[in-house]
Amino acid sequence: MRVLLVHPSALMYSEIFLRLEPLGLERVAGAAREAGHEVRLVDLQVLSRGTLRGEVRSFRPEALGISLNYLANIPEAIELAAEVKRAVPDCFVFLGGHSVSFVAEDVLEQAEGAVDAVVRGEGEPAIAPLLEAVRDGGVADVPGIVTAAGRGPAPLMLHGIDTPLPARDLTRARRRYFIGELDPCASIEFTRGCPWDCSFCSAWTFYGRSYRKASPEAAADDLANIREPNVFIVDDVAFIRPEHGDAIAAEVERRGIRKRYYLETRSDVLLRHPEVFERWARLGLNYMFLGMEAIDAEGLDLYRKRVSPDENLRALETARRLGIKVAVNLIVDPSWDEERFRVVREFALAVPEIVHFTVMTPYPGTEIWHTESRRLTTRDYRLFDIQHAVVPTTLPLERFYEELVRTQAVINRKHLGLRTAVGAARVLAQNLLHGQTNFARMLWKFNQVYNPRRQFADHGRPVRYELPLPRHLDVGDRRALYVHTRGATQSAPSRRTTD
Repeated sequence: MRVLLVHPSALMYSEIFLRLEPLGLERVAGAAREAGHEVRLVDLQVLSRGTLRGEVRSFRPEALGISLNYLANIPEAIELAAEVKRAVPDCFVFLGGHSVSFVAEDVLEQAEGAVDAVVRGEGEPAIAPLLEAVRDGGVADVPGIVTAAGRGPAPLMLHGIDTPLPARDLTRARRRYFIGELDPCASIEFTRGCPWDCSFCSAWTFYGRSYRKASPEAAADDLANIREPNVFIVDDVAFIRPEHGDAIAAEVERRGIRKRYYLETRSDVLLRHPEVFERWARLGLNYMFLGMEAIDAEGLDLYRKRVSPDENLRALETARRLGIKVAVNLIVDPSWDEERFRVVREFALAVPEIVHFTVMTPYPGTEIWHTESRRLTTRDYRLFDIQHAVVPTTLPLERFYEELVRTQAVINRKHLGLRTAVGAARVLAQNLLHGQTNFARMLWKFNQVYNPRRQFADHGRPVRYELPLPRHLDVGDRRALYVHTRGATQSAPSRRTTD
């Protein structure tokens, strides 16, 4: 079959700080190609809608899949689906990805026939059975499938993540993928899943708190085949198992692979295994993202981070000692007043690390989606991007955005802009010499993107597609939140339900 896979356009945060290779979609493309299908991929983060239209006209796809890892992209995906259906009426259109897995039935209803199915759960084990069923007629028994008729069998989970290999050759304009000064930057996956259960996060509910590791040999093979000099390790928490991080490092050392790396991890993991991160620093680990989330014990307990403020500070000191630059994330609660914003600004200015801010957002799939007592003030999918407030604010909404952007701007002046350009002159010059402008654009783009009037005005846009209201769910048994369960294997029997 002719299969076209599409990644939606970039969100607000991505307009400045990063634009990541669509690794998950590339892996799904790899699985489809291994099954004998002709596959093309269009990433609207780096390509235009016109490019997609041209691809649809020339390729005439028999199946089109849209990746939906972010709720805010759902309206765009529905519009794309309808457009493709008008151009190629017989094309089977399906959605898949992290966020849409939690709202599959609602999105199907909102699409009004433009979307034929949603695939819940991991895409790699589902894509070949789905395309086979589309070709032969009838998709009811495909694992993870949701159609207007109801749900099919439970979604399947990969036993291991060594295969399928990502079809990186299908992505165009790869020079436009970057994160910070790592420009250009590819992505790689060493592990999948997260064993923690933070209340604001849906990674653990999606994967059912499972955790899988790539073999060191496969990880090094994939890394050796990446052309870009910079690599973002996409693991939710890097190097949870120190022996695994060491084993991959040994393979990288043996093969003489030289890259610069950026990864995400937790403060407690860094503190328990600093020797692993020190080894990777020697291999080129330059940057690390730490999700601190809060600066006080009360906030950390609220988000169930299971770390203390002291551990967070010691982790920052450890990273400094290792020579690794750190970006930390703090969650802005809409209940904050001017004084709270002031305190957080003081903290952010007192530490040398880069501080990013995201707005507390109850997402489908998170525990706080069911437990957050504040009513939603909007159900516009587009505002669920961790840059907008979707529950009541203590300050008037426009004032909240003024304080938020003021706080972000203070950090921006500290870490971006002219001072940073001078400090990073060598890196900037090397990037520009090789035609890489992403990092340079980032340094001066903040005020164009982060604007309190723009964010406030976003709430006044006409809304066609709305997020469903939270359904009552007793989260005493957190397994009720899971998309994947460990009992669902690749040999699971088919079962049709209509719940």
